[in-house]
Amino acid sequence: MAKILLVEDEVSLALTVANGLKDQGFQVRVAHDGYEGFRLAKEPRVGLIVLDIMLPGLSGIEVCRRLRADDLGTPILMLTARDADADETEALDVGADDYLRKPFSFTVLVARCKALLRRGGREGWSELIVGDLVLDPSRRVARRGNVQIHLSPRETALLEYLMRSRGQIRSKDEILERIWGEVEDRPTNIVEVYVGYLRKKLDQPFGTTTLRTIRGQGYLLEDS
Repeated sequence: MAKILLVEDEVSLALTVANGLKDQGFQVRVAHDGYEGFRLAKEPRVGLIVLDIMLPGLSGIEVCRRLRADDLGTPILMLTARDADADETEALDVGADDYLRKPFSFTVLVARCKALLRRGGREGWSELIVGDLVLDPSRRVARRGNVQIHLSPRETALLEYLMRSRGQIRSKDEILERIWGEVEDRPTNIVEVYVGYLRKKLDQPFGTTTLRTIRGQGYLLEDS
């Protein structure tokens, strides 16, 4: 049973979310300020941190920065204000693995938590290599030769899954379950959209065909 640390200063929201996560089978510990969240995050067996940006004491950004500076690899899902693009950019820059805008759907929150828990922490992450394509999942950076390619958290998760499945066809349903989890309100074409994003970054600028569509079956990543 995964242990989640929820760091949220809105007491009623924290209680609602914590109870909902417990109903989903998670163990949940709650903190209401940044200092307490930072302390509890370093306790053993915390599998995931759900961290609000706006916190008393230390901000969520500062908590995340300090945890990563201390080499804590626990996945972090950051809760940000709606339309706060700068917050999201900063959250990813200091080491958050994903973000979710408030107000959020609880179903989406659970799906994001499950996806991050499946990926695990950053400790022991190593570069993945397929041909001349290299991925560093911890930094969300891919390379072809000397060219660095920056990826979003979801692009990184999708590419990592396909690289670990090198030479194997992965169906749309397998990808949805692995990367997005059980989210009812996701767009029906979300896999195609993100495969398109990866092709525009990884293949088209280099004249390569690393990511292939196998009609009626799914997607395949192989050495171009």
